[in-house]
Parts: sequence; structure tokens; C-alpha cells
Amino acid sequence: MVKITPFKAVCPQRARAGLVASRPYGEYNEAEMRARLDYNPYSFLHILNPAYKFQHTISGTQKFQLIKNRYLEFKEEDTFIQDEKPCFYVYKMETRDLYCCGIIAAASAEDYKNDIIRKHEETIASREELFKEYVKTVGFNTEPVLLTYENKPEIQQILEKIMLRNPEYEFATRQRETHYLWKVENEAEIAQIQQFFAKMNSIYIADGHHRCASSFLLSKESAENNENHTGKESYNHFLSYFIPEEHLKIYQFRRLITDLNGFSKEDFLIRLDEHFRIENRKLDAYTPEQKHQFKMYLDGEFYSLFLRKTSMHFTNTLSRLDSQILYERVLAPILGIKDLRKDKRISYIPGKKDILEMKKLVDSGEFAVGFGMMPVSISEIKQIADEGLTMPPKSTYIEPKLRSGLTIYEF
Repeated sequence: MVKITPFKAVCPQRARAGLVASRPYGEYNEAEMRARLDYNPYSFLHILNPAYKFQHTISGTQKFQLIKNRYLEFKEEDTFIQDEKPCFYVYKMETRDLYCCGIIAAASAEDYKNDIIRKHEETIASREELFKEYVKTVGFNTEPVLLTYENKPEIQQILEKIMLRNPEYEFATRQRETHYLWKVENEAEIAQIQQFFAKMNSIYIADGHHRCASSFLLSKESAENNENHTGKESYNHFLSYFIPEEHLKIYQFRRLITDLNGFSKEDFLIRLDEHFRIENRKLDAYTPEQKHQFKMYLDGEFYSLFLRKTSMHFTNTLSRLDSQILYERVLAPILGIKDLRKDKRISYIPGKKDILEMKKLVDSGEFAVGFGMMPVSISEIKQIADEGLTMPPKSTYIEPKLRSGLTIYEF
């Protein structure tokens, strides 16, 4: 039984919504960041980068406290106003190659503990602790965990009915995105949506594993320190975006390695030949068309790698994943990369970026070789989660990436 809970979001004034909403912080380069901060006083980036007006760089708990201060200033100036009633928020985004529509709501930390909310990615304890302290200090969260479920016509029907109304927000961006938000405060509609989700046995994390794990840690710690804990406190839930599987867009992450671990190009190709049939594509930027096919760029040339049938020894869903195959057959035994999280010889770039980005980085000499593969499917993600397994790091790059500042969850 999946629990989905309405909450009183803190939202921007309608006239300022498009100015407030910002892309994920890491997507901005330095020039873009400066332009937004210099020329848009309402951007949520002022909250996330609070020391900019002092022309100073800070980090850690000092930065967390300044973020809280800047957020409170936005509220004092009435840029942000909290809703009076708990609501669901139907959020739709349209771009040139993506359409998504789902529900922004509070998910249950207890559901995460009980494996009703299922994960497919391992988390790093230090990052969990850092984000927990961040949320604990600032007192709010504005980046929803992306939770996905099997397409349900009955949920889609009620969302389409809601979207016939005038939206609370509607604005376009310079990236040619159009954003819409509807508030759902009718108690009958809220109850109906909750009943639909209560029929589900599980739901899956598509993106936001660290945010989810950190929110659970905060919930556990807060409950232990609250003598009057009831289970209804805001810390028992976390901000989430519930979205059907068909609205996800899944990309691969390409792998870039700094060196060939002491091998010459020729010796490296000979070692690869044990497990792969290799074709030299010269300057043809080959794109894999099936599972167990890989793209490689080495010394100015593209190669296609086809896993040999004699190497197809699979024991579970994880062992069939291309990212795991690449790790077990190439990265660990040949290139000597055992720890995919900590080894500084490996870097990742989202598969959404042009293949020429990988070529450019290898040609520059910064990296010796690059690999690409087919994206993971949603069925593979669910099978991994259902079997209690976790994928190698950076196995998926999933969209949509929601804008910050439209619906803020306060603790």
C-alpha cells in the first residue's frame, strides 16, 4: 500500500513563478550562474548561492545557515507564500523531446523503510549524512525525489480532468520548456488519488536515491528526539514527484578512463578480444542498437564491441546489465578500476550529451578511452529493485529534471 500525502507547499507568487524557478544547480556554468544572479533578483539561485552578494565562497554548515536566511528573506518579501490547505500539485512539463505529467506530493519515510519505495542504486553514507544535515538546518526541501509507477488509466483520467481547469502557473523558459502547475485542494479528489495509490504494492525510485535515504535518516532521528512523536509530523514525509513510467526518459552515462593501465593500444585490444568481437568503425560514431553491444573511442577511432556468446554467463538481472558487464569484463580486470565511486581515473558524462563530447575529451589527451552503451530499460530498473540488488554507479541518467522553487516542502 503506497502512501501519498497532501501538504501545504510554499510557492512563489503567480506573477513571479517563471522568474523564481531555476534548473538544477549543477546544470549552470559559471557565466550562466552570474547572469542569473546579476539580472534576476527573484531567481531561486540566490537562495542556493547565498554568499554571492558578498562576493565570497563558503561551504558546510555556514552555507546551510545562509541558505536558510536567504529563504526567509524571500518569504518576508512575499515572493513565497505558503498555501493554507494541504494540496496535491499536478505538474506538467513539455519540451521538444519530453512530455511528463505527475503529482507533487509527500511520500512516506516509513514506506522507504519497509521497501514499499524500492531502490536500484547504492548510496554513499557520507552524502546521506551531509544532505540530512542540510535539510535539518535549512528546514525545507525543494528538489523532489522522482518516484515512478506502472501506468494507471484511472490516475491519468483524474489528472486529465484536473488539467481542464486554469493552471495556477503557466510559463515558458529560454530552454523552450513550458511548465504548468495545478493545485488540487478538493478533499474528494485528494481521497480518490490516495485510494488509487493505496492499491499499489510498491513504487520505484527513478532519481533521488540520496535525497530519499537522507530524508529517512532525518525522519528516524527526529522521531527519536521527539518525546511527543505521533507519526503525523512533516519530517515523516519527503517531497516527491509521482510520475508514470511512460513519462520517464532514460539515458546512459558514458564512461571515460584516463589511461590504459599500462597497456599499449594493441595489447589493450588483444585483452578485449577475449570477451568481445571488435570492429573498427574508423570515424563512424557508431551507436549500439542492442543490449550487450558497446561503443568505444580510442586513439582517434570508434570501435564497436559485441559481447561474445561464450562470455554470456548470467546469474541474475544485475549480471545482464551492460554497465555491470563493462565493469566485470573491462573496467575491473583490464583497466584495474575496482571502486567505481572512488577511483579518480574514471569519469562520467550523461548520454544525453552529443557523442562528440566524449570524442573531444579523449582527443584532448585528458582521457585515453571512452565507452558508451544502450540505456537501461525501466523493466530492468524494476527487476533490479525487486530482487534487492543495486546497479553500478551512474547506470542511469533519468529525466525529467524538475525546476527548483515551485513547490517547497517545509519541515
